[in-house]
Amino acid sequence: MTPLTVFDRLALHPFTGDLRTEWLRKLGALGRPVLRHPGVRLFHEGAPANSFWLLTAGAVALDFAVPGRGDIVIERVDAPAPVGWSWMLPPYRWSLGAVVADECHAIEFDAPRVRGLMAEDGELGRELAMRFNAVLADRLKAARVRLAELYAYPAAPSEAERPAG
Repeated sequence: MTPLTVFDRLALHPFTGDLRTEWLRKLGALGRPVLRHPGVRLFHEGAPANSFWLLTAGAVALDFAVPGRGDIVIERVDAPAPVGWSWMLPPYRWSLGAVVADECHAIEFDAPRVRGLMAEDGELGRELAMRFNAVLADRLKAARVRLAELYAYPAAPSEAERPAG
């Protein structure tokens, strides 16, 4: 059995499958298949955003550092989905962190080269920007729901936090 090419994987992925063939070929040249195991950190909050991923299997946990509490998971992203949007917006630094939750098969993209491709082909650029904006809107909605859950059902205070008396 012949392994799938990056082009094939893009053509089968819900995020990119309906793009023009010429765009899939261009994007395919900038991506590579990867396998990441649970616990592997894809990126840290504040680090340069030079890659993004289209998950084909597995899951990634998005997190951010909270002083005194460590990294707090705010959302789980399951395949098939894109991971990473900070690569699209200056200053091109991750706004969150991400760690592999379940073994991931993905297409990893060279973000600076994809930005260059988007600048060269304005129509492709607009299409990808619209798709990533939809992802961003979904993630924002999920974050709001998570915040509402945290405030609606706060954790019981620890022994140290209870008032003396």
